[in-house]
Amino acid sequence: MIHELLYIEWDVSPYIFEFGGFGLRWYSLMFVFAFMFGMFIYKKMLIRDRKPLSLLENILIPVFLGTFLGARLGHYLFYQPDYFITHFWSIFIPVENGKFVGFQGLASHGAAIGILLGLYYYSRKNRLPYLWVLDRIVITIALAGFFIRMGNLMNSEIIGHTTDMPWGFVFVRDTDYRDMLPRHPSQIYEALSYLAIFVILYLLYLKKRRPLRDGVIFSLFLILLFGSRFFIEFFKEVQVAFEQKLPLDMGQWLSIPLIVAGFVILILLYRKGLTVEPQPEPEPVPAETKPVKPGQKPASGRAAHKSGTGHKRK
Repeated sequence: MIHELLYIEWDVSPYIFEFGGFGLRWYSLMFVFAFMFGMFIYKKMLIRDRKPLSLLENILIPVFLGTFLGARLGHYLFYQPDYFITHFWSIFIPVENGKFVGFQGLASHGAAIGILLGLYYYSRKNRLPYLWVLDRIVITIALAGFFIRMGNLMNSEIIGHTTDMPWGFVFVRDTDYRDMLPRHPSQIYEALSYLAIFVILYLLYLKKRRPLRDGVIFSLFLILLFGSRFFIEFFKEVQVAFEQKLPLDMGQWLSIPLIVAGFVILILLYRKGLTVEPQPEPEPVPAETKPVKPGQKPASGRAAHKSGTGHKRK
């Protein structure tokens, strides 16, 4: 028998507050945090790369639509294809039985595909190299993954297998198993791994002496993030019943092609060289001066400064 002190009882409401038929979930707040911090970091990158800040405004809609549509459609295509066919339009309605429930069914692999498509449109419209855009946005996506998995923890969903480890969680509000047994907090495993990947990729982006070639950070993102996802899936319960008959669960099958793509891109870039020579700092633009009249010597130094005061010598 497991000693009662050797686990953590997790009995947190998924709602921050409820009023009538409306309730604000922690998951929704984590989703907002993911976008807020992502946009903040991307803005810092644009300033560092001397790009116009208008690029920040232009990316909001492609990324949001790519994330939402990809995650929502991906969940039902990958995990509930029968529901996708019979209840297609209800996928986009956040109300169930007259109560606002939000969108509880978002697949990260579907979001990844949607974001890639959205960023391709964004890069073409703004005439930016596609790999240049990917290298920067995937850094913010890794951080977003941290917030999303913390939202899953607040929802007591995507739980792990039973465990006798002292950090096991008893998910009191779990609606799938209801066995009150300590389980791996797989949401925390993923959240911490994504946070670590964010730190690694961001430090690589800040590298100054020998900057990385476009596409290197993106390829490392695919390898590290989906590699960790593949490994952590061994600690998680399956999300739908048909996965129990598979040698690997759906999350692992979907991660494999993305990991392979990351290695292929990295190998191709390695042949060219993973780093490039740092770009020289742009020369400062000289201050605007008045045109020199024929026969007049150009003002310089202190004389130029004094001549701009508006006082004339007699």
